[in-house]
Amino acid sequence: MSQGYAVELYFDPALENQVLKAWNVLARRQISTQLIEIESRPHITLLSSPHLDPVKLEHVLKNFASNQEPMLLSLSSIGSLPNDNVLFLSPTPSLSLLQFHSYLCDALKKEGIEIGEEYCPDSWIPYCSVAQEVPKTRMPEAFCILRDLKLPVTGYAMDIGLVEFSPVREVFSFVLGNSSEI
Repeated sequence: MSQGYAVELYFDPALENQVLKAWNVLARRQISTQLIEIESRPHITLLSSPHLDPVKLEHVLKNFASNQEPMLLSLSSIGSLPNDNVLFLSPTPSLSLLQFHSYLCDALKKEGIEIGEEYCPDSWIPYCSVAQEVPKTRMPEAFCILRDLKLPVTGYAMDIGLVEFSPVREVFSFVLGNSSEI
């Protein structure tokens, strides 16, 4: 039974591999293997809800992606979500990233797709999870490991996709700027 859906922003292979390195180091240290176990892919969540309609979203996201270009991202800081025991790399909140998200929200609203408060442009916190369900006693160690990453790591956002979770299953994805398929 699906717990919900998420619209995710995916990275180019080089940036994705930098994030996977962090996942693997934390897994080898037995701090967190959750993201690997649920078969996730490094990403920034643009919105998430238990009530998204994949059929309706496919058309909107395909059109949206075709009108966007790959976007430079710089994962430049480490953070945590204390209530969820999540560690993440945070992108520098560039104007292009914030506008991309805002334009996506506008496109979804025009189609009558509701966006939860935490994903509205004035509330959204962009981040790329590197560990979930980190035991509180291991949090300082995990932070130290992540501090050893050579930040910032930079690359491009290349695709936008819809996943069903959990476990993670990609429903569809579209390359940014690829208008030849429309």
